[in-house]
Amino acid sequence: MDDFLKQLGGLAKDKHNENKKFFERLKKKTPKNLDYIMQDIHDREFKRTDCLTCANCCKTTGPLFTLADIERIAKHLRMKPQQFIEAYLRIDEDNDYVLQSVPCTFLDSDNMCFIYDVRPKACREFPHTDRKKFQQIASLTMKNVAICPAAYNIVEEMKKRIV
Repeated sequence: MDDFLKQLGGLAKDKHNENKKFFERLKKKTPKNLDYIMQDIHDREFKRTDCLTCANCCKTTGPLFTLADIERIAKHLRMKPQQFIEAYLRIDEDNDYVLQSVPCTFLDSDNMCFIYDVRPKACREFPHTDRKKFQQIASLTMKNVAICPAAYNIVEEMKKRIV
């Protein structure tokens, strides 16, 4: 996994134009059964991928925090939402709440999450490859391919199965 992770950025960069063309084609002509195909590819990939051996998403990027996320996590940590915001979050250029820094504050040395049961929606859904109407999040997926080995593998499998 470590070797693949080290190469992932370069691999994603090499495949960028190919992936971009693929997603443009997918948007223009979306198979009726795309959600089913994606769910199958996603499920197969995550049967063989253990996120705890990687956690690159937690180490290199931070999720967006919705107000519901903030309230839920603050309650879990026995804090007021404003205290949680001041301690852990900042507002980014898109006016979204994000972590003050990465790697994630809540990531343990063994890649476990301190707040796993109440983690942000963005973390629960990452890498978003089982999302309905998958073709609508092409730009997000293009970014995730460079971060997540599973997302990379899923897109490569998509290109084989959806011609």
